[in-house]
Amino acid sequence: MGWYEHELGWPVADGAPPGLVTGARFDALDVPDAAGFAVLSRFSRPDQLGPVALDGHRIRLLVAAGSAEELPGLLEWLEWGGIPLDLTALGAGRRMRAPAHPEWGRREAAYDRSAPVWLRPPRPGFDVESTVPALRVAGEADGTGVAIGLPALVAALATACHRITLRAGTQDQPWAFSYASRMVAGTRPRSLTS
Repeated sequence: MGWYEHELGWPVADGAPPGLVTGARFDALDVPDAAGFAVLSRFSRPDQLGPVALDGHRIRLLVAAGSAEELPGLLEWLEWGGIPLDLTALGAGRRMRAPAHPEWGRREAAYDRSAPVWLRPPRPGFDVESTVPALRVAGEADGTGVAIGLPALVAALATACHRITLRAGTQDQPWAFSYASRMVAGTRPRSLTS
C-alpha cells in the first residue's frame, strides 16, 4: 500500500483488506455498477471525472472531501429527495477497499474476482483535489482539465440509479404504447382491427 501513502499522499487504514480513508483527501460516491458504467460512458473523457474504482458490483467515484455531507441536500435541491436511490456516499470516518496499483490490478483481479480494481486510476503527480468533482459554480469540463461539478455528477448518477430501479421493477409490465400493452388494455393496433 506504499503507493497510496508515498506517491499519492493518501491516508491508508490498516487491516485486512487494506482500505483508503475517506473524508481526508476525498470522499466517494457509491452506486451499482450498471449506473456507474452509464455515467462513465456519458463522461467519457478522463479529465471529466476523478479516479473511479470497481469493487464487486459497486462503482466508487472519488469526489471532493466534504461531498458526502452535501449529498442529501444536493439530492433535495435536484428534486430527487424522497425518491429511493441506490446512491450513497463514503465520507469522514469511513473507508473503501483499496484497489491494487493500476499496473498490478488486472493481474490481481484475474486471481480474485472480488478484488477492487481501478477503472480510471489516480494520476501520480496530480493532487486528487484538483481532479475530482467538487461543489462549485463552474459548469461542465470544457477541455481545460477541470472536472465536472458535483451537481452535474450527482444528477447523472441519480438519473442512472432511478432508471435501474424502474427497469428492475417493471420487467413483467409492458412499456406504454407497445404492442403488448395495447393488447393487455384491449385496444389492439389498427393493423389488427381492419
